[in-house]
Amino acid sequence: MNSIVTLYQRIGLVPLIILGLVLGVLIGWLAPAAGIALGLLGTLFVGALKAVAPILVFVLVIAAVSSHRQGSQVYVKPVLIMYIFGTFLAALTAVTASFMFPTELVLVNSTVEQIPPANLKEVLTTLLMNLVANPVNALANANYMGILAWALVIGFALRQAGDHTRSMVSDFAEAISQVVKWVIAFAPLGILGLVANTVAETGFDALFGYARILAVLVGCMLFIALVVNPIIVAVKTGKNPYPLVFTCLRESGITAFFTRSSAANIPVNMNLASKLGLHEDTYSVTLPLGATINMAGAAITINVLTLAAAHTLGIEVTFASALLLSVVATISACGASGVAGGSLLLIPLACSLFSIPNDLAMQVVAIGFIIGVVQDSAETALNSSTDVLFTAAADPKYTR
Repeated sequence: MNSIVTLYQRIGLVPLIILGLVLGVLIGWLAPAAGIALGLLGTLFVGALKAVAPILVFVLVIAAVSSHRQGSQVYVKPVLIMYIFGTFLAALTAVTASFMFPTELVLVNSTVEQIPPANLKEVLTTLLMNLVANPVNALANANYMGILAWALVIGFALRQAGDHTRSMVSDFAEAISQVVKWVIAFAPLGILGLVANTVAETGFDALFGYARILAVLVGCMLFIALVVNPIIVAVKTGKNPYPLVFTCLRESGITAFFTRSSAANIPVNMNLASKLGLHEDTYSVTLPLGATINMAGAAITINVLTLAAAHTLGIEVTFASALLLSVVATISACGASGVAGGSLLLIPLACSLFSIPNDLAMQVVAIGFIIGVVQDSAETALNSSTDVLFTAAADPKYTR
């Protein structure tokens, strides 16, 4: 057993994840029954990540704030600016691509169980109410705005505590971090199960009918990941951004693509930030916050599908209305995690800007769920990897 563990560690996590990805595709394609059975591994892996993430964020933030020494630097503000600016640029990119490659949708009559928010006020109200949610409920429901808010308050209160108390909190944070490392060590098996199950259940045929809209969506996300984000990082750091970009995509983006959950990927991002040597006081706040408000992928999804619906219905979109859509998508995307269904259920809100009837907008949402196996995966990979990317770009420990 020791020799197997040693070999596992020697090969490295990323090569093993890639191996799990390849094996998962082959098993799901050639032996669908086995692929569905292996889906249990993926379910267990994602479940473990989702279970440990809320307590990890809660404890790490409390430990970081309570042990913060006066005069030491944190770099939250520049990260927040990059989050918002990056999301707005993603929204503009989606608008530009939609004008360059206009796409028509074959609308489907499919029911969507969730109820979308009626307006932007409802989205923002939900987001703000999450801040004052019961802390126990916030932990149980993975409400990261509430978790962050309560962890900050408790952390500040514990600054008045004795050294032994703060040392105990710090030791508990270290213990939870070690648990996270154990969970992440099983990522290759989890990815194997997730991929095998996805390929076995959906195959490839269901996606071919929506190849054009998927190409626009994924193309926009790749453009943000490989062109726009590197430019932001280069301007901020004055260094070649691509080594950091590819590190974040490889070690955060790959797992996020298959877990399809920014919240589940928080432990992976925390582990990567620690490996990069970033300030724990900074990343313990910016990473869970990024999983909530850094939503470039969501802004792309909202704009591309909304403008595709407008084009399908023959609605003329002016420059002013497209710019307004970008602003609305940016604000809405920041509140996407506060809405059941995420970015897709914000499409009716965006469609209302062009007077598209709600029943047609909900058909567009249904199309989003059909292509979600690719759309949601790519969106999560972009969002989650960008959380680490921007946090590192603002941290002198990495940039110097």
